[in-house]
This record gives sequence, structure tokens and C-alpha cells, in this order.
Amino acid sequence: MTGNGQKVILLWISPAEIVGMAALLEPPMEYLVSAETVREGSMLVWDRATIRSLTRRYPRLYKNALSEAHRYLIAYQAAHMALICSTAQERLARVLVSLASGIGCRVRDGIELNVGNEELANEANVTQSTASRLLGEWQRGGILFKSRGKILLHSPERLL
Repeated sequence: MTGNGQKVILLWISPAEIVGMAALLEPPMEYLVSAETVREGSMLVWDRATIRSLTRRYPRLYKNALSEAHRYLIAYQAAHMALICSTAQERLARVLVSLASGIGCRVRDGIELNVGNEELANEANVTQSTASRLLGEWQRGGILFKSRGKILLHSPERLL
């Protein structure tokens, strides 16, 4: 959250991914981020003592957490590189394609995303006005259909 209470999305996490890895650190660290779902689901949750005990007994859990941390670093590196090397249109297109493969639901006419302009703009580091304008252009071109809080992506490959 920003100082004025605006939610900032750092990374979209797909189903079956790990969150809360700071519980593995010694000494305990403050959680810098939180997670929320965009549709109903369930999570497996352990308290700090239990997950630390499980990682000692099953080292593969710790290795999985390190792999996820590495994946996050790769995502942040890609986001930073896009910010300094890509146009607003390229960044927004990459965000849409990435979300389609990660959290999108395949439906008859394409891939449905439950995401709004504010979230997309934040993720692509563009203004909401720019996100709205580009989405409108892509809708007129038949690449997607936009409605309140939803995008139906007909042709993700045409964005790139």
C-alpha cells in the first residue's frame, strides 16, 4: 500500500504457487507484502514453527521456496528492464499476455481475465488513461473485449 492507501500490485501469483516465504527466515522478518485472491479458492496454511519444522524434515520444501524466490527476482528484473527499455504499449501487452497464461480462464471465445484498468496500469507502469486508451484500440481491432473488471482476450499472440 502506498502512503495514501492505494493498493500496488507487485506480482500476480498463479494457483499452486508459494506465498509467505518470509516465515522461513531467521530471525523473523516483517512481511512487506500481502496476497489476495481474485476468485474463490483455498490455501494450505502453516504457522511459522510448523513450516520451519517441515522444511527441516523435508529439505525439498526449502528448495522449492528458494526456487520461488528466484522466480520472483526474475519477474522483478523483467519488470525493471521493461520499464527502461519498452514502450507503454509493449509493457501493457506483456502484462496482458503474462496474466492470460498465469491467471486467465480459458473460455469459448478466448481467455478471460478478472482485472481492471487500475490494476493493469499499475502492473504495466502506465497511467490509467493510457491503459484505457490502449485497451480501447485493441478492442476496436478485435484483439480483446473489455467490460467492467473483465477482459476477454481473443488473440494474445496479436498483442505481441
